Amino acid sequence: MKKKNYAGQSSGKFMKLFKKILLYTVLLFGVLATLFPFFYMIVLATRGRSEIFSYPPPLWFGDSLAENYNSLMASLPFYKNILNSLIVSTSATVLTLFFCALGGYGFAKYEFKGKNKLFFLMLSTMMIPMLLGVIPWYIMMTEFGWLNSFKPLIIPGAANAFGIFLMTQFMEDIPDELMEAARIDGAGEFEMFYKIVLPLSLPGLGTLAILTFLGSWNNYMQALLVLESEAKYTIPVALSMLRGKVDQNWGAQMVGTAMGIAPIIGVFMLASKQFIAGITEGSIKG
Repeated sequence: MKKKNYAGQSSGKFMKLFKKILLYTVLLFGVLATLFPFFYMIVLATRGRSEIFSYPPPLWFGDSLAENYNSLMASLPFYKNILNSLIVSTSATVLTLFFCALGGYGFAKYEFKGKNKLFFLMLSTMMIPMLLGVIPWYIMMTEFGWLNSFKPLIIPGAANAFGIFLMTQFMEDIPDELMEAARIDGAGEFEMFYKIVLPLSLPGLGTLAILTFLGSWNNYMQALLVLESEAKYTIPVALSMLRGKVDQNWGAQMVGTAMGIAPIIGVFMLASKQFIAGITEGSIKG
C-alpha cells in the first residue's frame, strides 16, 4: 500500500510539473508571437528598400536607420505631429476622466427622478455604430467653426457613455457610510468627490485613462476629416500621408510607426498597475 501511495504521489507531482511546463511553453509562444511584429518593425526600420523585400526576409538589424530617419524628417514635421497627438490625447483623457467620474458619481451615489431611465438611455447610445454619426458630427463641427483644430477630437467625447458606465460600476462599491461621515464633518459634495470618491476609484480611473488615451491616439477617421494642414496632423494622419511622400520607402514608414507607438507603450507602462487592478476588480465583481 505504501508503494502504491508513493507511486501515486510521484505520478501526481509529475502531472503537475508537466502541466506547469506546458502552460509556460504556451505562454512563452504567446509572448513571442505578440512581440515579434514589434521586433520586425524595428528591423525593417533599419533596412533599405531593396533589403526589405529580399528573400529570405531580413531578421536582424541593418545599417539604414539614419537614412530612413532623414527621409522621414524631410517629408513631414514629425515631431510636431507627435506633439499634436500628445496634446490631443492628454487633453481628451483628462477631460474624459473628470466628466465621466462626475457622471458616474451622480449615477452611483444619488437618487433622482428618472435615474434608471436616463441611465438606460445613455447605455443605449453605445449600441449605435459610430459611422452613423460621422456626417452629423462633421456638420456640427463645421457650424461651430472647429475645422482644422483639435477641439473636435477632444470636446465631443469628453462625457461618453462607456466612461460614465465604467465609473458608475466602480463607484457603486464605495461604502455610503464614508460619505455620510464626511457630511457630518461638514464636507461639501465636491469635496467628498475629490477627497473620498476619486482616491477609492483609482483602478477604474486608470483603466479608463489607458483606454481613452489609446483610443484618442489611434483616432484616424475623425482626425482625417477635420485636420487640413500638415502642422495640425496627428500621428495616424501623418503616417497615412507618409506613404505617398516617401515614395514607398517602407523603412521610413517603419521608423515613423516605431516613433508613433513609443508614447503609447510608455503610457501603458506607467498606468499598467491601475489597469490590471481595474480589470481584476471588474472580473471579480462580474
